[in-house]
Amino acid sequence: MADSAISVKNLTKKFNHSLVAVDDVSFEVPKGITFAFLGPNGAGKTTTIKMLTTLLPATSGTILVNGFDPRKSAAAVRRSFGIVFQDPSLDDELTAYENMFLHAGLYGVSRSATPGKIEELMKFVELWERKDNLVKTFSGGMKRRLEIARGLLHTPAVLFLDEPTVGLDPQTRNHIWSYIKKLNQERGLTVFFTTHYMDEVERTADKVAIIDHGKLIANDTVANIIASSGTPSLEEAFIKLTGHGLREEEAGSVDQLRQMARAWGRGRR
Repeated sequence: MADSAISVKNLTKKFNHSLVAVDDVSFEVPKGITFAFLGPNGAGKTTTIKMLTTLLPATSGTILVNGFDPRKSAAAVRRSFGIVFQDPSLDDELTAYENMFLHAGLYGVSRSATPGKIEELMKFVELWERKDNLVKTFSGGMKRRLEIARGLLHTPAVLFLDEPTVGLDPQTRNHIWSYIKKLNQERGLTVFFTTHYMDEVERTADKVAIIDHGKLIANDTVANIIASSGTPSLEEAFIKLTGHGLREEEAGSVDQLRQMARAWGRGRR
């Protein structure tokens, strides 16, 4: 759809021809909204995000990210989104400014535009005064703010956030979300995020999709999901939809950012 930032139709991913990690999933993310993609551990979230961000090919189905097909235009897809991974991906031995400068080079930001963009974004996340400090001296919240600024350097249309506030205290979580909401409201940035904090979803998401056992089991507003489940909160609705049992973690990449950088580099050649 022309007004969709992300369009997914009948998306399926199989491993070893038998394990179905994502099973015939379809959803749309309209431009300019905040979209929460939820599911228990092992539900298929990570696999879906890897396909959306060109790190993993789909077995079948179609994906469009900002109008680009990852199978045919992977480099264009990568240029059109920013991403903040759950696991820290900054270089602790570099300064905040050096981390930003390195990322600008990887994503092809022009040398003339780089200093101004770095200053603008570091001021936006209130880290400009710490630009010359080594990242290893930063708190967890400061690192996450820097990662968000870094993910916006190449002016993406979509920002992917994989559990952006995991491990942070409530005050810092609220601070991070204030930046994200400001980006969404003032710049029209489409935000696609995952989290296990249902209170964050209730406060920020325009729309929610829930995946379990590889299948999409809900795709609606927070209010409608709560109402249809007959529960008083999204957390209780989530548990009712997905069950009470413990889940194993979905297999993930330890080095996702480097994968992304290498893939993007290949796409430019």
